[in-house]
Amino acid sequence: MQATILEKYAKLLVEYCLDIKEGDKLFIDSSTAGEPLVKEVYRAAYQAGGIVEYNLRFSEEKKIKIQNSNGKQLDHAGILYTYAMQHFDAYLAIRAPHNLVENHSLDKEKTKRNGQAYKSAQQNYFRRTADGSMVRSLCQYPTQASAQMAGMSLEEYSKFVFNACRLYDKDPKNSWLTVRENQQHIVDYLNTVDKLRYITTDTDIEFSVKDRIWINSDGRTNMPSGEVFTGPIENSINGHIKFSFPSVYSSQTVSGISLEVKEGKVINWDAEIGKEVLDEIFELPGARYFGEVAIGTNYNIQKATKNILFDEKIGGTIHMAVGQSYLQTGGKNQSPIHWDMITDMQSGGQIIADGKLIYENGKFLF
Repeated sequence: MQATILEKYAKLLVEYCLDIKEGDKLFIDSSTAGEPLVKEVYRAAYQAGGIVEYNLRFSEEKKIKIQNSNGKQLDHAGILYTYAMQHFDAYLAIRAPHNLVENHSLDKEKTKRNGQAYKSAQQNYFRRTADGSMVRSLCQYPTQASAQMAGMSLEEYSKFVFNACRLYDKDPKNSWLTVRENQQHIVDYLNTVDKLRYITTDTDIEFSVKDRIWINSDGRTNMPSGEVFTGPIENSINGHIKFSFPSVYSSQTVSGISLEVKEGKVINWDAEIGKEVLDEIFELPGARYFGEVAIGTNYNIQKATKNILFDEKIGGTIHMAVGQSYLQTGGKNQSPIHWDMITDMQSGGQIIADGKLIYENGKFLF
């Protein structure tokens, strides 16, 4: 990968996504595989006047910890991460996996217990990103593991990632400002809507978004982005939906997910592949209610790669997430998970807003 692309990437992350200013404290969380991008972000952040701390995970770090920990060791949360979620001004997560299935066989009870140790830090994360006291962004550094999951060569996957982030544009920041402007009129309209209905050949589901806040996801909190989303009224969802794209949870692929929902609660579920994963997920607190409804608008992304950072943004799709709500939308559901599920709308899909057709075949009609 050319250094100039990584320099553009880092500049976009620091200046546009995180808007680092003099004295801002930035925490970068990544892996050793992401070092090339971490280094460029580190440089750009200091040039902007920021102060940077970071954590780089090595291959099989979590596996080693879980397999060799007992008792109170599992109750320990990362000290720097915990402190950063409470006190830092900015947080950047750079996904750069070594191996996407290395944690697949970990002891579930030990993993769950260790996850509980991070509950306080996660609560601070959701609270502070909602009230604006901490800005955050999530991005991807291309690695062989992600390329393999996407069914691409590393070169192909790198081009896919950079194109989705608009890094081949002459001025990526200006391109994302244009995305922001174009999506704002969609958000403004949806903020006046009470009931929405998603319809495809095998989906008919309706819910209320009355007085909830629609978010213009314009590349700042996720890079890439390109979606508009909110939290539905929790008990208002009724109908059935089938998700046409595969979803990945803890490195396990689940395909052909079908859900039946009554008064906001998932009452029946099935999957063509991976139903046992759904059985496990829906035992978790809050997982049978929805924390998000959304519409993907990034038409630079047209291929599913089993990576939710990209797949949920595919132009011409909708997605719904079971679990944790985003507090900034006014959503109230609480859960240890937030799992997005995606379906294509480009072949006859429709969105009805308060009885009016506003979206058809993957495009807004206004």
